[in-house]
Amino acid sequence: MDRVDLHQHVWTEPLLDALAARSCPPLVRRTGGLTVLHAPGELPCVLHEATEAPAERTRLLDLDGVDRAVVAMSSPVGIEMLAADAARGLIAAHLDGVLALGKRFTAWGPIPIRAADPRDVDAVLARGCIGVSLPAGALGGRAAATALLPALARVQEHGVPVFVHPGGLAAREPGLDEPLWWTGLTDYVAEMQTAWLTFVVWVRRELPQLRTVFAMLAGAAPLHGERLAARGGPALDLGDPHTFYDTSSYGPRMVGALARVVGSARLVHGSDRPVIEPVAHGQEATLMENSAQLLATAGARA
Repeated sequence: MDRVDLHQHVWTEPLLDALAARSCPPLVRRTGGLTVLHAPGELPCVLHEATEAPAERTRLLDLDGVDRAVVAMSSPVGIEMLAADAARGLIAAHLDGVLALGKRFTAWGPIPIRAADPRDVDAVLARGCIGVSLPAGALGGRAAATALLPALARVQEHGVPVFVHPGGLAAREPGLDEPLWWTGLTDYVAEMQTAWLTFVVWVRRELPQLRTVFAMLAGAAPLHGERLAARGGPALDLGDPHTFYDTSSYGPRMVGALARVVGSARLVHGSDRPVIEPVAHGQEATLMENSAQLLATAGARA
């Protein structure tokens, strides 16, 4: 069975060119030999285009012992939250680049979130994506979940997974004195916990067969089950066989803790390359196989 990494990112030339043509964030500016990404609510970020080349990214697959990587759009950039036509254009450019990387790479299919349309689900799957991706901010409570239900129902109908990635909430201006890791330890964790709670309370009962993967262990949200009960929340099936958690950014202590709560079969491998180096937790081979099994069982297309 293939060893699969369900969570990587690649900045491809078609997407960078499309972002460079924009006049308001998110956008890219190339100047002085540098490629700089400007996104709402994020500090400007220098992108190293040479390290995103297919040959270099393939070399990293070999280094990590990965046969196949699934590439997601970086949701904190805010593309999925743009007006639908603008979002569709950038999504198309993103997929043009990812699907040209070679057979060892495939893509999650992003969709515009404003007035989410089931036809957008059909469109990204028709392009060969193995499932659909959502920014966590799109699952920001009951009203948001209700608005997404028609699109999510179409994902369930296709029998493919949905991948929930941090990003998508209303942007705040980061303080210039904030360390680079601040947002990842505050905003992203809170977004993922909110998205998980929204999903398990309001979406799961409507779509019982929808296979869902939460990035970064859903911010460890299932570990708060006892607090949910203490505050009068509903009883949840923490071992739900259709809900999965990628291990991106977490090591053996948190991976082990979540495995004891949700079951080790619910954990899958996601590295978040190249945003971070993969974090060793000792279960990489098993979780890569879990990732491959998830795609095979869900009927996702290679």
